[in-house]
Amino acid sequence: MSTVGQIEKKTQERVINLFKDELHWDYLGNWADRADNSHVEEAALLAWLKRQKVDDALAKRAVFLFKKAATDGSKGLYDRNHATYDLLRYGVKVKAEVGENTQTVWLIDWEHPENNAFGIAEEVTVSVADPKAHDKRPDLVLYVNGIALGVLELKRSTVSVAEGIRQNLDNQKKVFIEPFFSTMQFVMAGNDTEGLRYGTIQTPEKYYLTWKDESGIENPLDRALTQVCAKARFLEFIHDFVVFDAGIKKLCRPNQYFGVRAAQLRLKRREGGIIWHTQGSGKSLTMVW
Repeated sequence: MSTVGQIEKKTQERVINLFKDELHWDYLGNWADRADNSHVEEAALLAWLKRQKVDDALAKRAVFLFKKAATDGSKGLYDRNHATYDLLRYGVKVKAEVGENTQTVWLIDWEHPENNAFGIAEEVTVSVADPKAHDKRPDLVLYVNGIALGVLELKRSTVSVAEGIRQNLDNQKKVFIEPFFSTMQFVMAGNDTEGLRYGTIQTPEKYYLTWKDESGIENPLDRALTQVCAKARFLEFIHDFVVFDAGIKKLCRPNQYFGVRAAQLRLKRREGGIIWHTQGSGKSLTMVW
């Protein structure tokens, strides 16, 4: 009897416990047999907006506009993702009634990370576009206020992380579950020997990144997830370190993140300084951020 699936399942269970116990994300459940899994869980999003005291009419209109952008079949994945990112980043401009003033409805509370509803679901079955193809089932999906912002494929330690990356890339094909990635910001793969590799939509395998930061956590996968998916930093990355560059969506490297944050601290103290870069380490994007 093969133990391959059991080994990967144990890693998945440990990672879920890490999110629950260390990062304090809510466990949403095993969604293998749950019907109508979506990248926008409308009921959860509306419930969060209600807790923010958003008027019901405004909330429903904002969610309608957001879902419309996320499911716009006239656009490709990059443009849909760009449109939904703009609505997340800058808020949804809505009117309760014709003739009334426009108001901004925020789908994420960027200033107060702990005010958001962070949840993780496993075995999220998503229906594919091609009726002849099998449904896809990402290992773990990260939701904030009911919006899917991250996906993680896990492999056992003897299987390369590259397999998980290719699985993510396959899932983004039109015949499979490309629409599910319309709201996605982090697309990740990992195992216990190589740790975590991260990119975003349509990131080629060779451009997936490794997060590097000092930590006392020995396991490389747990260490990176703890650093990247801590609530405040997860939202910080999305809010401050994403760029859409001529058809390519890009995330920051660790050196860019720490360099920008260090420079900002010095500027606040009205001090100068130098960020030293090697060739190809992302000087242009560092300047953008």
